[in-house]
Amino acid sequence: MTSLQQRSSGLVQRRTDASRGAEGGREIEREVIEPEFEEDSDSSKDTRLTLMEEVLLLGLKDREGYTSFWNDCISSGLRGCMIMELGLKGRVELEKIGMRRKSLLNRKLVYRSDSPTGDVMLDEAVKHVKDTDPPENIQTWVELLSGETWNPLKLHYQLRNVRERLAKNLVEKGVLTTEKQNFLLFDMTTHPLVNSSSKQKLIKKVQDAVLSKWTNDPHRMDKRLLGLIYMAHASDVLENAFAPLSDDDYEVAMKRVRELLDLDPEQECMKPNANEVMWGTVAAFIK
Repeated sequence: MTSLQQRSSGLVQRRTDASRGAEGGREIEREVIEPEFEEDSDSSKDTRLTLMEEVLLLGLKDREGYTSFWNDCISSGLRGCMIMELGLKGRVELEKIGMRRKSLLNRKLVYRSDSPTGDVMLDEAVKHVKDTDPPENIQTWVELLSGETWNPLKLHYQLRNVRERLAKNLVEKGVLTTEKQNFLLFDMTTHPLVNSSSKQKLIKKVQDAVLSKWTNDPHRMDKRLLGLIYMAHASDVLENAFAPLSDDDYEVAMKRVRELLDLDPEQECMKPNANEVMWGTVAAFIK
């Protein structure tokens, strides 16, 4: 199998605020719930895309409306996006470290919260993790969600028609449309791009992350954007975002991506505010 490794929402921190009562100046304690994990930075719910949708959008041919037939990485890459997004949203986490330290690839993925994510496939994946005992590690989950298992008892974990379901999500969000194309021997449903500005914003966001807004420190980057770069590379679609660049900018962008790929996830996950599931997913794809 192809090698596999923002914010989120989930658990809450509680704070007590004191407010004045309308009568008698009484102080009333009011409980305020603050999310420990933040949601995506895009404030527009209409155009907010999941990591899976962003990776698929980068891989889709604008006019043809389908991904390259030669790309055999995107299937597992999209499943990796699911795991990473669930970790960034605080729905899953890696098992705690005991006296004997385990590597990221050996630690099990465990359920943390089943509050709705707003995406049906992500919610399906959370349910699988929640219902599985004993738990599995990240690489095994990527294989199970992709249907890459010889165990017939675990085939029900496979999430089917992922690309088609993601494309339909993008149609509902006004980014793609649906057409039928004839390929000599068969008809195929395709999803050409209709909202080019959405894709251009996505491409510019990825380009800026390794060019004009490069921080030279992954922990100063937006976690979700960092995860997107890793998963776009794992899905073999990152090149599409860099194709419009000049030769000089392309060389700089690829050099910085290589710097990210050369990082050791085991070391990075131990740094302050690191997301272990994100780095675990990176480790599974670049090991």
